[in-house]
Amino acid sequence: MKPRRILIIRPDRIGDVILTTPLMKAVKLSFPDCFVGVMVGTYTVPLIKENPYVDAIITDDPNGKDSGRSGFWRQVSTLRTYGFDTGLMPLPRERHAWMMLLAGIKTRIGVGGKIYQILTGTKSVSRNNYIPLRHEADYVMDLGRKVGITYDDLVPRVYLTAVERGNAKKFFTDRGIDFNKPLIGINPGSKNSSPNWLPERYVHLIEQLLKNYQIFINAGPKDSGLQKYFEHLGDRVVLYDENDLRKLMALTSQVSVLVASSTGTMHIAAALDVSTVALFCPLTACSYKLWGPLGNRSEIIEPPDRYCQGRCPGNPKICPFDEISVETVLERIEKVITS
Repeated sequence: MKPRRILIIRPDRIGDVILTTPLMKAVKLSFPDCFVGVMVGTYTVPLIKENPYVDAIITDDPNGKDSGRSGFWRQVSTLRTYGFDTGLMPLPRERHAWMMLLAGIKTRIGVGGKIYQILTGTKSVSRNNYIPLRHEADYVMDLGRKVGITYDDLVPRVYLTAVERGNAKKFFTDRGIDFNKPLIGINPGSKNSSPNWLPERYVHLIEQLLKNYQIFINAGPKDSGLQKYFEHLGDRVVLYDENDLRKLMALTSQVSVLVASSTGTMHIAAALDVSTVALFCPLTACSYKLWGPLGNRSEIIEPPDRYCQGRCPGNPKICPFDEISVETVLERIEKVITS
């Protein structure tokens, strides 16, 4: 029997791509000798590098190098050269539905039932309005179940080389970090993708943590605007403000626990089996049951019920979690460190 050639398309954000890694592994382990290709956006390519279950990484940049008709048809041609027989599309996009059809991929499966899926003959799986509510990694795995996967582990993983881990350790030791003591990672940014503390609350948390712990802060790229909130801490903390995703992954692998809201960095930590203390909104679209860390030691913190019932701003992207106290987060960090 001819080995299968399967394409997985997931061109969106960091967390979404990470939560699709279980599907990549499941496909590879379920079909002996199959070829697995993954199409992602340019920025998230580092998440898939070194993944032993992926044979080819294809980038799609519809707003850049792959824009317009010429870019689209060039992508169709690229997919044709791989000879994929199956295409799985966890994020429904018209561009990719047509791309798979025109590339001659016979079996095409996506989420939902958009009109373009009907026009392109794309089979679909339904999320049934998230009833019952399951994890995103489980919903993604439904596409694999549709084509007969036999492996069903939902734990996401990203992979680093020994050299990358060694360089990350040197990065910290060069800045005075003693790995005989806990190193707490703080990820204060969320780019308005999820509810989050205001930066000032993270500053308060860090000032309390510095009494007992070493601190690493991922402030995001220099244009994030977060650096100014932590500059006064000087060399008492290690501040990272570069835009190198592989380096961030490697640095995250060295922390004892990461504190974050529901962000890509939180998923990076979980996929590296780094403990997390994570702030979550209980609303269905933001719930930890849908987006929580998987496969690691994690403490989930939500606002008290009275807050969500009476003071919720109605838009989770601007919710400041102001009834999640610094003391509560400190307690959870201590619980993870001492367990």
